Amino acid sequence: MHPLLRANRNTVWGGLIVESLVRCGLKRAIISPGSRSTPITLAFALDDRVECTPILDERSAAFFALGCAKLTGEPTALVCTSGTAAANYLPAVIEAHYSGTPLIVLTADRPPELRDCGAGQTIDQVKIFGDYVHYYHELCLPPMSKQLNDRHAYLVRTITHAYSIAKLHEPGPIHLNVPFRDPLAPIEGPLGGPFPAINKSRLPLSKPFATVSNPLNADDLPFADRDDLLVVAGPPNEFLSKENALAAVRLCAKFGWPLLADTASSLRGFAREHECIVGTYDSLLRDPIRRQDLRPGALLLLGQLPTSKVLRSFLQENLKLPAWHLGSNPLNVNAGYHAVETVSVQAQDLIIDDGERKDLTEYASLWHKAENAERRRLNKALTACNHLFEGRLSDLLARTLPAKTPVFVASSMPIRDFEYFWPVNRRAHHLVVNRGANGIDGTLSTAMGVAQSSKRSAVLVTGDLAFLHDKNGLLAADHLKGGLTVFLINNNGGGIFEHLPIADFDPPFEEFFATPQSVDFAKLANAHNLEYHCPKSWDQVTALAKKLPKNGVRIIELKTDRKADSVLRKSILNAS
Repeated sequence: MHPLLRANRNTVWGGLIVESLVRCGLKRAIISPGSRSTPITLAFALDDRVECTPILDERSAAFFALGCAKLTGEPTALVCTSGTAAANYLPAVIEAHYSGTPLIVLTADRPPELRDCGAGQTIDQVKIFGDYVHYYHELCLPPMSKQLNDRHAYLVRTITHAYSIAKLHEPGPIHLNVPFRDPLAPIEGPLGGPFPAINKSRLPLSKPFATVSNPLNADDLPFADRDDLLVVAGPPNEFLSKENALAAVRLCAKFGWPLLADTASSLRGFAREHECIVGTYDSLLRDPIRRQDLRPGALLLLGQLPTSKVLRSFLQENLKLPAWHLGSNPLNVNAGYHAVETVSVQAQDLIIDDGERKDLTEYASLWHKAENAERRRLNKALTACNHLFEGRLSDLLARTLPAKTPVFVASSMPIRDFEYFWPVNRRAHHLVVNRGANGIDGTLSTAMGVAQSSKRSAVLVTGDLAFLHDKNGLLAADHLKGGLTVFLINNNGGGIFEHLPIADFDPPFEEFFATPQSVDFAKLANAHNLEYHCPKSWDQVTALAKKLPKNGVRIIELKTDRKADSVLRKSILNAS
């Protein structure tokens, strides 16, 4: 333990918290400045085994941490001081809950005697996140004694238990409330110090779990003999590793099943592994004749419900079919209320014999033929859009971005355009979304977290309102270790609302729903010393997308016509 951490009981406590987390496998912490959290912040800052990033705004910090954890599947720690600082974590904690993203939330707090008495920067932090965290515990105050005692062992065991829940038992956020009395800085005080070095061999410091595989042969799955099975992969309900994604595709290829892949699943990038991955289902299923011809005899669901409302309504029409859900999730993701049987195994844990692949089932061949025809039609329609039609951007990026690029897609219109137009391909891009709660909160900060934890330059595709909603995220640009290119679709308002019935009622539509803005993004970029481009043609967009910067934030603003694009989008999708 660093000599500074032996100054008093609080710094020893902070040191043991960090040591326990590191022993569990923690590699990254996002820290917002504050006084009450000094012992924890100090311990993280002095530990070179942890990558620590300071972010001023707690709301941005929480989404930054969320992005880090979403890309890697590894827990990220969040540290803040007492008071309303913790309240700013709530939107990101909610998203982490619904998406199964592991966060270790450490909120410093005042001791009990300073609560409910008007003391500054003090609110009721006990269970402040309610049921959105998968584990809550308020740590006891650091012990008075300078000698090792059972409270040190209690601390280590509690941290280890909390980490194991976040990472393994019920992936998602956990909350530890950590009260401290003064002194908070590494100085000797009336409560003791300096402390002797702690004999860590006497503490239960160990990894919280061992990985044990229990493989199941894919041929033994209860639906393995179905030739009329439709596989639907929605956004992941917890971290989806490349190995697990690839295994899901290989499973479908082995039995010749059609795989309808939500863009957020990243499975559209594995066309090399399976010839019947379908990406055009949204426009296909708008045709009532095709909708009837493509009805399945059984369903296999992966992840959450799909983004596409058209596909969700198609599933709703088939409620009475036999249905299975592959994987495990403590949350009920069955908003369609199917009689779904859960098969609690991950695809990567299945024994899949690639040497015994079947040809496409007759049912899958119907989807394969329809997909190819619909893709040709969409390609022709998008290629004809010489102006900067916002719907074409996703198609261009899928074909242009370097292979395996992490792409964070904002909610509202961007993710829907990705659903409509992102093609099935072989480039294995890693798509990341905040589709747990489907909000636009923290869009920029989450994308910066993705870039921070990635070994590749990352991309964000966002609308103007989602970007501005989180523009405080730019304050962390100087601390970003990696490159982020922002494709900013500026259609002067909320494009998603153009597709809702309220769009026919103006006023009040334009002022209260579309909410147009007049921000000069070139000046905003300049204020933060960021690279900025405003391309006028698709050739210029292509050139910028082909070469991504390794460091820093770059903003590429595409100025589009919201109302004209809404009309064109509807025309393209409903023409099938």
